[in-house]
Amino acid sequence: MDYRFSSRVNQLQSSAVRDILKLTQGQEIVSFAGGLPAEELFPLDAVRQAADRVFTNGSGSLQYGLTEGFLPLREQLCGRMANKGMPVSPDEMILTTGSQQAIDLIVRVLTEPGDTVLVENPTYLASLQVFAMNGLNVEAAESDNDGMLLDAAERILRERKPKLVYVVPTFGNPTGRVWSLERRTGLLELCRKYGVPILEDDPYGDIRFDASASYPTIFSLGGQAEGGCVLYTGTFSKTVAPALRTGWAIGDKRVIRNMAKVKQAADLHSSTLDQQTLSELLRHFALDDHIRLIADEYGKRMRHMVSLLKGCGVPELNWAEPQGGMFIWLELPEALDAEALLRSAVQKGVAFVPGVSFYAGEPKRNTVRMNFTYTTGQRMEAGVARLAEAIGEFTARR
Repeated sequence: MDYRFSSRVNQLQSSAVRDILKLTQGQEIVSFAGGLPAEELFPLDAVRQAADRVFTNGSGSLQYGLTEGFLPLREQLCGRMANKGMPVSPDEMILTTGSQQAIDLIVRVLTEPGDTVLVENPTYLASLQVFAMNGLNVEAAESDNDGMLLDAAERILRERKPKLVYVVPTFGNPTGRVWSLERRTGLLELCRKYGVPILEDDPYGDIRFDASASYPTIFSLGGQAEGGCVLYTGTFSKTVAPALRTGWAIGDKRVIRNMAKVKQAADLHSSTLDQQTLSELLRHFALDDHIRLIADEYGKRMRHMVSLLKGCGVPELNWAEPQGGMFIWLELPEALDAEALLRSAVQKGVAFVPGVSFYAGEPKRNTVRMNFTYTTGQRMEAGVARLAEAIGEFTARR
């Protein structure tokens, strides 16, 4: 059979890391590539106990559920959102299969093929894949350590008339940056002025290394869901466990209702067993204490990686120390191509994500995303040493 694949599929780019690792099966690889949380910090016993309590409720726990999601969990999440200055009702929330599905549903509901979406540059790789699958044009506004440059954003809003703005303002992926309050309020005002909704993606916002730090969401600055221009997505993947595949979106109930229609066509509903387990977990487990534990540990791992990078002996290696999240964004020596370097690095036994994958426009080819949450101790030390060796040899061959 000669299959003729859709133009949407043909536009998608394969992962450089996945392709190269396929060629090196059996090697001992220290990977800084994936956005993986630390498995040893998963609340295994608490999740097991929560699942046991679900099953004691009888066979009804295995039945079909609401497309919008398990109502008790939505009510619990409404309480957590209110604590962040985002008061919403269950009708203004939908539970999804991870926040990735929430992004996809919002894009399907608010855009048509050929529309434009505005993003920061660089931005989350998988969001770019969603935009490509939905036939969108992507316009990128340049960003610095304080977030999206407002002059660049307004020019695109005025000239390109995007239908949606997508941002990750708190510990962004891939850069780990935190937007300033000025940039958050500035983008909100611009989008109100031009009538363009904001999709605020916040998978990492709770993982702040300074417990006293406060980073108000753009949604909270907007005031309310009803009639507001901000749609917010969150997930349990980074704070509990990715395998539970539960995220959520909040926003104007008209958007949520239409997301539910699209979700019905896609999968009827996300796993109610996972949602019930999370609901039981929230009833009996101090999730905020657990988040503080993982944030403290990730802060230690980040500082360890930074100390290793400082001492690795590679000149012209630059980064901004993140205040939370899971990633360090590296700039390699000028004119060094990170995609080409990756092949040499994998042969040394270390992997990372070349930064080129995160750019909507012209990429900076000497950039690298490094994850510091999954690998620790001697393996982290070995991985950074291997990376430094690969950079040295690659540079010498040029």
